[in-house]
Parts: sequence; structure tokens; C-alpha cells
Amino acid sequence: MTPYREFLVRRFGLAPEAVAAAEAQRREKGGRLEEILLQQRLLTEEQLLEAAAERLGVEFWPRLPARGIEPSFAARVPLAFLKRHGIVPLRYESPPSLAECGLAASDPQRPACPAGCVFALHDLQALPALDDLVRLLGVCDYKLVLSTREAILAAIHVQHDLSRGSAEQIVQDLEENGTTILSEIEETADLLEDSSDAPVIKLVNHIISQSVKARASDIHFEPYQNSFTVRYRVDGILYDLLTPPKWIQPALISRVKVMAKMNIAEKRLPQDGRFDVRVGDQDIDVRVSTVPTAFGERLVLRLLNKSGSLLQITELGLSAARLETLRRLSAQPNGILLVTGPTGSGKTTTLYAILQSINQPGINIITIEDPIEYQIKGISQIQVNPKIDLTFARGLRSIVRQDPDVILIGEIRDKETADIAVQSALTGHLVFSTLHTNDSPSAITRLVDIGVEPFLISSSVLAVLAQRLVRVLCADCKQPYAPRTVYLQSIGLRPERFAERPVFKAAGCEKCFQTGYRGRIGIFEIMLMSEELKSLIIQTYDANRIKALAVQEGMVTLREDGIEKVLEGLTTLEEVLRVTQA
Repeated sequence: MTPYREFLVRRFGLAPEAVAAAEAQRREKGGRLEEILLQQRLLTEEQLLEAAAERLGVEFWPRLPARGIEPSFAARVPLAFLKRHGIVPLRYESPPSLAECGLAASDPQRPACPAGCVFALHDLQALPALDDLVRLLGVCDYKLVLSTREAILAAIHVQHDLSRGSAEQIVQDLEENGTTILSEIEETADLLEDSSDAPVIKLVNHIISQSVKARASDIHFEPYQNSFTVRYRVDGILYDLLTPPKWIQPALISRVKVMAKMNIAEKRLPQDGRFDVRVGDQDIDVRVSTVPTAFGERLVLRLLNKSGSLLQITELGLSAARLETLRRLSAQPNGILLVTGPTGSGKTTTLYAILQSINQPGINIITIEDPIEYQIKGISQIQVNPKIDLTFARGLRSIVRQDPDVILIGEIRDKETADIAVQSALTGHLVFSTLHTNDSPSAITRLVDIGVEPFLISSSVLAVLAQRLVRVLCADCKQPYAPRTVYLQSIGLRPERFAERPVFKAAGCEKCFQTGYRGRIGIFEIMLMSEELKSLIIQTYDANRIKALAVQEGMVTLREDGIEKVLEGLTTLEEVLRVTQA
């Protein structure tokens, strides 16, 4: 056994046989021992870096503090060089503390190093590149540390953002050179491959990149009578990003329309377009929609991160019992499973997760969607196109002749689509679709309103799943508190339910952009079509009576599921009340 293997076995308590097998795989197939140990999950990235730091006699910093970084290096070093080699040069005005670097000590406020230069490295094979970088920057005295790839990339992005200035600084440059800049944009507006460094182009790029880093789902360009506002939506809530001068509005909107290959001369009619961008290692699909308003065109950009993997059915936020119910429903040979909720409540994500869970070589799955948000291997997906009369109904009529086992309809919008869905379910197909209703019982009322006969609904629908998305509390800053009894009683909750388990509230920190929340999770309501419910639907389609019977049979409502997630410390009472009805 080599000294390095002996060191890993001794340092982390690995089984010698496992390390020997990894070494044999390296000799047979090539590669590096560290990569094989990572792939086999024998060691984590942090453990490998700790071991490398110990052997090299340097420190391992789990985090690279962003506070106090000088951006002076960024302008002198190509960004691609830093990313390729996993190196970031930092110059701290004030020394970072041990706690900021993720290091444990009796005194976490003690400086981790003196103020000055720090070079963070991810891979020891990049040491020759580090020597070149040190010579390029003319640095004599520096501290070398190892850090994770994620921490190094984050520091590179922070440094790069600081070096090129904030959005406000770019806007200030625009104001100083307004007339010249507008003429530049007008001259180059239709040059899609333009490499100009015009400030308006820089500003649009900055807005998109900052929105992606903030995990935004939408960017709004909103014109008003005497002002112009840019906002983005993070975890379902809109936040102000920028308020540029009103006169910049036409140039900004024209730039986005050029990127989306839209007609920049047409400002009186709504338009749709799309384009792809890359921010760091993320590929983003941007859908653009414009509508004319009294004060200019209003734009909304929908950001879809294609680099992010689809959620598995176990990651949606379903309890164990509801997860088992959903698995059982998706294994049925025929019938309709409806997913309901308002726009942006995660219906498509849930349906994709279900399709992935049943996607097998022996099953033929075909979808018709508007739009196709993710490409799923092994599933045939059809894009609705009204311009050539490829509607949901017309596409669905063709799908049933393609011998499908499972059909996904993006949305049931009209009687014709609903009728074909019902007939498909009755003739041996499993059908998934969405409806825009507030809760599960209302879906039945909606189908009857569309024109579907109640006896067909009771014969074909297996269950209705309603859902909402609530923001998840930031794990780094959430704070326990005791909700007041008067408050709980006023919203119809029993105070004794909150007596034994802690309840948390949002606080705010750097990691969650001072919002107190990071990410979202679903709350669900599953209404199973029992024999009693089917009989009631044939008699009446009153949503209130249907809901009363479903609750009597054990249905957990959206509000109740939300309260369970509050008691689990995942979200807040305010979030649950925000997205559920009384």
C-alpha cells in the first residue's frame, strides 16, 4: 500500500480493501484516485481537501469570506483562466475571522490570516498555473489555502461583479453619456452577434446575471408615467432590483427584444420570443413576453434553469402517507389524475416528477404541453402551436392513435380537450392534466362548468391533487418563537397544537438576501374519489358539499398540510396563511 493510501486509511478510517479496489480501478481505467473515491462516495470533497491541506502543510477554508474583498485583481486576470484552474486571488482590506472561513476554534472571532493577499486553490494539479498567476500579478507575499470548488466559483463571481460595478454605476454611466449611447444602440440594434461594449448591453446582461444568482424565476420591466422599474421574483415574491431613468426604457426594451429575435419596430401589439444565455456554469432558457401599456411596452422574462435537475417525487414535500398514495395512483392502468392550483404553484414540476417515477422502457408516455419546460429522456413531448392550429384538442386526438399508455395534457382549457381526456381514461389510458382551481373539490365544479357530464367525471377521475408553494425558512437564521394565543385563535387554530413543538419565524441573513427564506416546498391536498364521493358528484357538483364529505373521509386540506410543515420547522404560519384560503 502506497504512503498516500495508508494516509487516507489512517486519516478517515477507510477500509483498506475499498481503497485498494479504487486504486485497481484507477490502474485499469485511468483517472485519479481522488475522483474515484468521490464517485464511489467513500470520501467527500471536503475530506479530500482536508487531507491534501494536511499533507501540503496549508489550511483548508470551507468558506471564502466575501466581506472586505478588494476587486483590484479581477480586471487583471481573465475570468476563464480562474474558472478553468479553480483558483481565486483575494486581497482582504481587513483580515477575515475563523468563523467567516468556516474554521472551528475556541475564539471564532480570531483572525484567520493577516490582511493582504490570499490565493485559494481547489486542485493541487493547478499549482503551476498558480505560479503563473502570482508572477502576472506581481505578488511577493501571500497565503495559500485550499477551498471547495463551489466556494471558489462564488468568490470569483463576487469579485467579477465588484470589478465591473453595480447596476446603479452602469446607469450613472448611461446618464453621463445619454445621447451618444442611444445613438450607438440604434445603430447596432439589429446586430445579433454584436460584440459592442455599449452600457445598455452591459446593463441588460447585469440584470439577467444578478437575477439568476438570486434564483429569480421572472424579471419584470415595468413602465409608468414618470418612472421605470425593474423587479424580479424570488421564491414567489417580487422585489425591486433597479429604478433606472425613464429615458433608458426604450433602449433597454429594444435590447431585450433584439436578444429574443422579436420585431423591435412593432410596439402596439403583444409579442412572444425566447433566447438562451449562460451565466457561469448555468444554462438559462429565457422566455420573453411583451404587452403594450399606456406608458410603453411592459416586458416579463421567465427564467428557466436548464442546468438544474428535475425534482424526484420524493423531493416535492409530500408526507410518507401522501407519497404512497400518489405512487399507488400513478401505477393505475387507467383514469385521470388532475393537479390543480394557480399559476406558479408547481403543478408542472409535480407532473414531471410523477412521469419520471413511472418512466420505464415498457411504458409509452406522450405529452402535449405549452410550453415544454424540460426535455425528459424516453418521453415523447409535443409543443402546442396555435399558429398552425396545433391545439391541445387536435394534438390529443392524434396522440390517442399513437398507442400511448400514459398521456400528459398540459392543461384542460375547453370542453373538447376535456371530452377527449375523459374518453381516453375510459378506454384504458392513464391521463395526467392540470386545472386552474383553488382546491381539489373545485376541480369537479370546473369540469362540469366546462361541459363534462357528472357521471363521466365520477367514472374517469381517480383523484384530484391541489397544491401551493410556501417559502422554506433559511436554516442559517430562522428563530424560534411562541405564537400568541389570541393570534392562533383568530385564524382558527388550536393553541395546544403549538405547545410542545417549536415554531420558527423568518429573520434574514446574507445567505437568504435578508428575506429569511431560501427555496420553496409544496403543500398538498389529495382528494381520492371514493364510492360515496362519486355518488355525491352525480347528485350535485357543489364544491362545498364535496369538500365536506372528502374531509369527513379523511382528506387533509392544504391549510392542515401547511400547519404540519410549520410544526416541522420548514416554514412559517404567515406563509401558510398567505397561500391558503380561510
